[in-house]
Order: sequence, then structure tokens, then C-alpha cells
Amino acid sequence: MNNISIEELLKLGGSANIIDIRGKINYNNGHIDNAINIPFEELLINYDKYLTKNKIYYIYCSRGVKSVKLCQILRSKGFNVINILGGYQSWILLK
Repeated sequence: MNNISIEELLKLGGSANIIDIRGKINYNNGHIDNAINIPFEELLINYDKYLTKNKIYYIYCSRGVKSVKLCQILRSKGFNVINILGGYQSWILLK
């Protein structure tokens, strides 16, 4: 599975490893519950500092465009990452 909807993500509960790749200002203005903030460029350059290959990570951005690209790159490096469809905008619409 390469993508997950917000509804499916909510069913996973609070144990999911959720990463918000937006900038710190956007993150501080609101984010998906339990998400940590690692901006796109930081995660792209230092993925081995933040990720391990034995975990699943759910990644999102504002609308799901940058997160798709980042997930493709991280998958090619052997990480188990799943894009959250629609990004933070989907989360807002659900709330």
C-alpha cells in the first residue's frame, strides 16, 4: 500500500508514526494529531537520522503533492513509507 486516506489513518489509532513535512510555521498553526514535524528538505537529506527500516511511517504535506514525491524517494531507499492522501487539507475537511 502506497497511500492511505485520513479515515483509514484514524482507524490506526495513536500508535501510527505520522510525519508532517511542512514548514515549522505551518505545523505550529495546526497538524494531524500525534504528528511530528520534520520539514521536507530536512527529511530528504537526513532520512537515516529520523527513519528506521523496520517501522512504517505515514507522511503528509499540505495537499499530498510533496509527500508523494518524498515517499517515492524514501521507498527507493528501502523505507516503509505511506503517503496520506490529500495531506493536511483532508484532515481539516474531516474535522
